[in-house]
Amino acid sequence: MPDIYQTGANGLWVFLVLTVVLGGAGAFVTGRAMASTWRPVWMLVLYMVLLAAAVRFFHYALFAEPLLAAGNTIIDFAVLLAAGLAGYRTMRARQMATQYAWLDGDDRPG
Repeated sequence: MPDIYQTGANGLWVFLVLTVVLGGAGAFVTGRAMASTWRPVWMLVLYMVLLAAAVRFFHYALFAEPLLAAGNTIIDFAVLLAAGLAGYRTMRARQMATQYAWLDGDDRPG
């Protein structure tokens, strides 16, 4: 990871805890909140850009990692977007199953 993702001494652990665990949890609940209010998925992408900027700032402020490194920003955004889309998808599937339970396929004639 040193060629693509510029880090300090404990780079892998910082990435896993700060980006994957904390940022991913925030992205997941953001995705669930966006889906529960029936917002379009493109708005989730905008929120993930803002969350990725906040996560990059925490990397910079707490662990002296580069703030505007392109590789770091893209990887952080991709991880957060994946977590956000997972949250969005799970909530939307739950909503559809609840709201359209009568479309389960068992009531069809024939």
